[in-house]
Amino acid sequence: MHPVVVTSSGSVRGTGRAGGACFQGIPFAAAPEGRLRFRPPVPPPAWDGLRDARAFGAAPPQLAPAPGAPAIWEPGDGLDCLTVNVWTPDPGAASLPVMVWIYGGLWKHGSASMPHYDPAALADSGVVVVTMNYRVGFEGFGHLPGVPDNRGLRDQIAALRWVRDNIAAFGGDSDKVTVFGQSAGAASAVLLMAAPAARGLFRRAIAQSIPAGARDQAEAGAVTATIARAAGVPATWDALAALPPEALLTVQDTPLRGRDDGFTAFGPVIDSELVTGQPWTALEAGAGREVDLVCGFTHEEYRGQGPVPAAGVDVGLVAEAIGLGKEAAVAYRRTHPELTDTALITVMLSDALVRMPTTRVARAHARAGGRTWLYDFTWQGPTLGAAHGIDVPFVFANATSRFAARFLGSPPPDGFTDLSRQLRTAWTGFASTGSPGWPRFTPDRPTTRLWNLPPTDTAYPLEPSRQIWERAASA
Repeated sequence: MHPVVVTSSGSVRGTGRAGGACFQGIPFAAAPEGRLRFRPPVPPPAWDGLRDARAFGAAPPQLAPAPGAPAIWEPGDGLDCLTVNVWTPDPGAASLPVMVWIYGGLWKHGSASMPHYDPAALADSGVVVVTMNYRVGFEGFGHLPGVPDNRGLRDQIAALRWVRDNIAAFGGDSDKVTVFGQSAGAASAVLLMAAPAARGLFRRAIAQSIPAGARDQAEAGAVTATIARAAGVPATWDALAALPPEALLTVQDTPLRGRDDGFTAFGPVIDSELVTGQPWTALEAGAGREVDLVCGFTHEEYRGQGPVPAAGVDVGLVAEAIGLGKEAAVAYRRTHPELTDTALITVMLSDALVRMPTTRVARAHARAGGRTWLYDFTWQGPTLGAAHGIDVPFVFANATSRFAARFLGSPPPDGFTDLSRQLRTAWTGFASTGSPGWPRFTPDRPTTRLWNLPPTDTAYPLEPSRQIWERAASA
């Protein structure tokens, strides 16, 4: 069975599956090549006849996500990557809730075609699931004079407009759209909540592990200058657009030569249009108040992101490196007297990278009157504990992918199936009804869901860390 759906650009033929159908590789924007390279997305050309939608489109240009991992983009794949994929329980249904996934990947990796993002299990729960590609790396977030910034975010908005205009044909309700994403995808979801251009395109958001990382145009311009110099061309649109994507990929990490340069040279650029600052700043002023928000973090966010802190590293120097004074190290030690220095540094870096940014988002949204729920994913995997990214296999009920095996081992531990079912029930329930199933996080009652077996609800569990960061911010 090959179901057919009529979209705004033409008819597409998908693949029937038990319990529904899927449609893959549907363009939501024209290929960003030629004069469209490094430009905001524009609508795709319409087509006559029936377009096959039974295979993923090309991934955005990028290097392999890790040493030894398979490449998901090759030079011959080109730039025609702006596509969406739809899994529907029933193309003939009406008004089903819709969930739109935004992948993470340090703003330089990611594709909807990655096996660990297979949303079939979510669709089997009675929601329409859309996955999208957006440009990453320099293609999506490189700063160029005279060219709009944040093309990757603009791609996401274009995909959400496609959802608004087309999802009813797949059985979905355009007034009941939930955006959900992890890491860079979580930051994207929160930034879109506050972006005027995305207003009204979604009703709810789930943000799994929100990092900080927006940079101003001067910082982004310095990254471009370094990359252009390494590529041997001027830092102009004409010169850089003339290079094939692989030439830029070869030098994209050139700005990361210093010890404190982080994991990626790319990220949202503060352009005073789409991005006005860190993800929580606009929420503090009430932007996105109408969007319901579930957000949270894994309990050991730093694990799996960077090297294990070496024995003997000065905790005070780490505190200074993450923007706290040396006295903060004393406060952390007083709060966690049982931890070794290595374990304490993991706590501090987990706070710096994700846990405090996510906390600030939750507090900002709740204090502005937004309906907010917070969680802490505390379930311990056998290899990396409650590391950054461990929640993804649970959301997609996929324990066998290469990505999942990194956290779960093989076979996965007992309890995976049960916790995955409960987490998916919460996510799809939120998309359907506006409640994930635990009490809201409010300024006077900061209830937090602890995702473990069994799940429990408690007062916000990181108050000592929050106070340390609050004191540093006000100093």
